[in-house]
Parts: sequence; C-alpha cells; structure tokens
Amino acid sequence: MTRGEGHTPARRGREREPYDVFRSAPDTRSVWAELSAEVMEAVARCDAERLEVERSRVAPELRERITTPVYSVADRFASWERVVRRMEPGRSSDGFYPISAYENDLDSRDLLGQLMLGLPTEAREGTLGQLLTRLDERFAAASVPDPERSLRAWVRPTKASPEAELAEWWKRRPLRDPWD
Repeated sequence: MTRGEGHTPARRGREREPYDVFRSAPDTRSVWAELSAEVMEAVARCDAERLEVERSRVAPELRERITTPVYSVADRFASWERVVRRMEPGRSSDGFYPISAYENDLDSRDLLGQLMLGLPTEAREGTLGQLLTRLDERFAAASVPDPERSLRAWVRPTKASPEAELAEWWKRRPLRDPWD
C-alpha cells in the first residue's frame, strides 16, 4: 500500500484519526446537526471568506491545497466549548493545552461575537445564539472576576483595545487553570 491509499501516518504508535472539528464538543456537535439550511448557508459564506483570508497568508503554490479554513465557524464554537469544558470542575483535560492556546481561544471568542452579527436573525436568536449564551454562562460559572488582571502577562488580546473595551472573558480567571 502506498501513502495516500487508505493509509494514514502513524502517530506515537497508533493510527491517526481523521480530524473531527467537534472532538470533545458534544453540545456544538448536536446543535450543528440541527441548523437550518439558511443558517448553514450563512455559515458557509463566513467560512468561504475565512478560507480566502487563510489562503492569502501562504505561498501561491500552497493556496489551492487549502480547501477548508482552519478557523471555521464550527471550529470556533467547538474550541470555545472545549476550553469551557477544560475549566469546569470535575472534567478531565483533553491532552496538552498551553496557556497560549487559552489566549487564542479568548481571541476566537471575540471573533465569534463578530461572526454572529453577520448571521441571520434565526442564527443569532435560535439554537446557535443559545449555544453561545450557554457556553458563555458556563465560562462565567467556571471563572472568577480578575480585577488585578493576573493573567495579563501571559494572556493578551491580539488586537490592541483599551482595557475597558475588552469583553468579559478577558477580565476573568479560571477557577481551574485549563493549562495545568
């Protein structure tokens, strides 16, 4: 069997599983299965725009190889759910998670808010909006206010904004550090 004919490279002695955007994000997976055609079309438009941004950042000979965005709408929701799950008491971690990933997930949450504004009302007020609200509520329950900004030395938004304009998640500290 040659490479590419039904064989995936082994990783640490086991077969690599295909990428599953909803890995460890069961709530996002179930909501995604229920989205209407209209919402899925709007999500597909967001993903197409993101794909062009990601393609624009690589060498021309690599552009056509990239067929799906790394930071799709589904991936951003699933990532937010995964970090929230990591923070919740009694949850086991999902493997290595550096503090830089936490920073990335907070940035991604910022972008989710922007993406939601571009989706139809059905998405914002329906199951997708409700999922985001539930995940935000779980995040708040698994964190505490951090007026001292004790994580700021390690966790900073990538876009320069005055502290007062930052979203609530930047001003909280997890009760259980997800990077432990």
